[in-house]
Amino acid sequence: MLSSTLALLAVVSPAIVELSTASTTYDMIKEYHGSGFFDDWSFYGNFDNLTEGDAIFVTEEVATSSQLAYVDSSTNHAIMKVDNTSTVAFNDKRNTIRISSNDYYEVGSLWIADMYHVPYGCSVWPAWWSEGPNWPSGGEIDTFEGVNMVTHNSMTLHTEPGCTQEDPTQTSTLINSTDCSFEANENAGCSVTDPSSSSYGAGFASAEGGVFVTEYANASTGISVWFFNRSSVPDSISSNSSSISTSDLGTPTANWPNTGCSISEFFSQQQFVFDITLCGDDAGAASVFNQTCTGSCYEDYVVGDGSNYANAYFEVASVRVYSVNGENTITSVSSDALANTYPWKASAGATMLAAVAFASGFSWAF
Repeated sequence: MLSSTLALLAVVSPAIVELSTASTTYDMIKEYHGSGFFDDWSFYGNFDNLTEGDAIFVTEEVATSSQLAYVDSSTNHAIMKVDNTSTVAFNDKRNTIRISSNDYYEVGSLWIADMYHVPYGCSVWPAWWSEGPNWPSGGEIDTFEGVNMVTHNSMTLHTEPGCTQEDPTQTSTLINSTDCSFEANENAGCSVTDPSSSSYGAGFASAEGGVFVTEYANASTGISVWFFNRSSVPDSISSNSSSISTSDLGTPTANWPNTGCSISEFFSQQQFVFDITLCGDDAGAASVFNQTCTGSCYEDYVVGDGSNYANAYFEVASVRVYSVNGENTITSVSSDALANTYPWKASAGATMLAAVAFASGFSWAF
């Protein structure tokens, strides 16, 4: 249940009108798939000094030797997981994964992540997201994010002050917050919850996963996210077509139009990230953790033999990147720019508290 203070904020979001928009065709320019999936990613190789998680993001060498990141030869799918075999002593952290793409992608790109399983469980905080090279000025797009035992995915933007979600064209009516500024609402961002219980957790796994589509456009449509469970994936995606038209996708699940947030002002080239941290600022916050889990996030889950983490893994069939007319939107970032990067995920529990509030029968907005 929500705290009494937050319960006062709980409201039913107004209905979103679904409107037809001009379609855009994208052609594939990059594919992360099969035995070479991990070739163009970098492993973080440090403890979680970004979101205060009780986790160590291991190096590529440790990930490979410990089988925390590998391609399953029977399915050709990439596996990224939390260590569920080691015993962690009190005051230690558990090994897990964070990888970032070596390439960045300019506006005018669309990317599709085909996943069969996503991490879930008490203390688990996974995400599939992207960020600019100088956070927060380059913006952040969270396509997939959940914590603990919530049952619905959260989609969120994080930016500098001045970006808001206004008049979205989307199917979800569950708008948690509309101010995208990292300075607002403890960096909750402008967040939308997917109403589908197959968008996260056990429901996602039992439906054999699904596909997340992210459009990063500078047109009036702005940034959009679609989710399709396995049984509803459009033919152009399931057939691995080299071209995708947004007309095949229907209305997005979540949308942030250019009208309330100038994409050219608040976003720059985006770098992809997969990560799974444990507890931390969000999943471990009492107001979030206690909504779907019991006990102590660290002492009852991270510490011990690791059996709690049997479901804490990504299984990814592919990530495919497309661009308008097949133009090259792949770019790199200078070392000077990277030196100024502060790649900080959403720090506070506000975004996920909204998601668990919905799971308890509420939605709330700022």
